[in-house]
Amino acid sequence: MTEVVNNTLMAGKRGLVLGIANDHSIAYGIARALHGAGAELALTYQAKSFLKRVGPIAESLDCDLVMPCDVTDAGSLDALFAAIEERWGGLDFLVHAIAYSDRAELSGRYVDTTRDNFVQTLSISCFSFTDLVRRASVLMPNGGSMVTLSFLGAHRVMPSYNVMGVAKAALETSVRYLAEDLGKDNIRINAISAGPMRTLAGAVIADGRHVHKYVSEHAPLRDGLDLEAVGNSGLYLLSDLSSAVTGEVMNVDNGFSLMGIPRPIASD
Repeated sequence: MTEVVNNTLMAGKRGLVLGIANDHSIAYGIARALHGAGAELALTYQAKSFLKRVGPIAESLDCDLVMPCDVTDAGSLDALFAAIEERWGGLDFLVHAIAYSDRAELSGRYVDTTRDNFVQTLSISCFSFTDLVRRASVLMPNGGSMVTLSFLGAHRVMPSYNVMGVAKAALETSVRYLAEDLGKDNIRINAISAGPMRTLAGAVIADGRHVHKYVSEHAPLRDGLDLEAVGNSGLYLLSDLSSAVTGEVMNVDNGFSLMGIPRPIASD
């Protein structure tokens, strides 16, 4: 387990984390690292059924600002940011860890993707970040940092990823354009492309176990990827340690993304 040594790195910083589903979520790993470094957090949940999971997590992170949020509903977003502005007056950082696609369409062929699911996947998984960045940037008059989550499927064909790979490619391009738009305001926009992890989101991918096993066997760093490693990478991108970094997609995947054809696994 990797721990953060400096527990005051984010002291006095306040930020919004969207997308925690449970204590295995990448968003939780980032939130825990931020909390450990002294940040004050606001969390969201999509529906009341998720509040049962998010509530105890919020308590563990000393967070008393927990708001419902549906990124497809402008009114929900308006209420969220109005509450943040009323409570804090501004924001220092934002974490976007939201993605969705019809599970049935993540199997089979990408060419069979329906129009409705394509539009919904791109709206929730990609446009929502732009929508949130636009709103959050207004609350960052002194600058800030925002991070979203991508995956290697944005660049390479991955089993049972299909339209989500297209959405992540669009998301990464959005990161670059948003970074240029907001750089003059000292607001940095970056993404983390984490390797396969055993999360609730990963569980909906039909071939998830196969992908996880393959990456574990062929990544240069063989140890399984954990939430602490990804969380600390998020902390770096959201803190002043990365003050000159923007528009980047950071691979946090034990080096798997650099591989072409892996070496044959030696037989016993």
